[in-house]
Amino acid sequence: MSQLFSTDLLPASDRIDAWQWNAQQICGDCRIRLPKASFHGSIEIRNIAGLPLTRFSSSALSFWKWPFESASAQNRSCLVITQIAGSRQYLQGRKEILLKPGDSTIIDTSIPWSSSCDTDCVRLYLRVPRWMMQDQLRMHEIPTAQKIGGAAAPGGILSRLSQNLYDDAAWMNGEELVGALDYYFHVLTACTRSEAAQPATVPELKAQILRFIDAHLAEQTLSPSAIAEAMGISVRHLHRVFSVTRSTVGDYIRVARLEQCRKDFTDPRLLDRSVTEIAFARGFGDAAHFSHSFRKQFGISARSFRAQIATGKQGNLRDRNEFLRANPFDTSEARLN
Repeated sequence: MSQLFSTDLLPASDRIDAWQWNAQQICGDCRIRLPKASFHGSIEIRNIAGLPLTRFSSSALSFWKWPFESASAQNRSCLVITQIAGSRQYLQGRKEILLKPGDSTIIDTSIPWSSSCDTDCVRLYLRVPRWMMQDQLRMHEIPTAQKIGGAAAPGGILSRLSQNLYDDAAWMNGEELVGALDYYFHVLTACTRSEAAQPATVPELKAQILRFIDAHLAEQTLSPSAIAEAMGISVRHLHRVFSVTRSTVGDYIRVARLEQCRKDFTDPRLLDRSVTEIAFARGFGDAAHFSHSFRKQFGISARSFRAQIATGKQGNLRDRNEFLRANPFDTSEARLN
């Protein structure tokens, strides 16, 4: 037995409101951002031995979810999400993962989370009471927002099982569904064990690290240890991943902040802000350190740079700035001449 909603049955002008209403009946209190035109999507729910398995298919959309359930363990639940088509980003707490087709993850619905996708996307959500998840996985702390890669077993097996449960639910009898669900949890248990979970590749992890840094650049607490904790890796591994670049983690953060400050100094909307205010807004916590770093990076003091921008004397700066943008980590004397 299944329940189906599809925007294909509605006029284009009614699709967004209808999708939001139907999605909120399933997800509860959430904020959804949808495109203003050409949106399409469908939601279908199938019963798998008492557990709802929902297939969301839609064009690009983002949403932010706040808990609507009681904090009591009896009412808490988890979502096992399997990506079927398109790539989708998921964020819960300080963990951020990108799921591609075949990848899966577990989300705790009692904790705020969000997801986004810029293209057409299909995903399966299996909602499981938290107490049942704990019993099935034989662990108290559920590993949430952890990528289960589908490129190799057992993640690939889990992905195929999710799809098979959805496709075959209509003709399988109750006993068969119970047996299939038991096997599903057996595979999920294997996926959540540390030795079985598929780690992100170095390029994927590096991309996640850079996105995290960019998102938290203005925070003075941003540091290698904070980044490593958010990524669920050691500081040593963080430096190892970063070793393929031409800078250390600290250098990357410093140069990225300086570049943001340089852009802010050229922004007419920020003329009423002082050099120190802009520096602090970009994550610097010491004015003297910022001044020294800016001069060393760009070969000119921050105040002189801003004064030349303000008076329109940008001719001497244009070539230098183009060089700096192309070579942000160049430390040679040539950059100062």
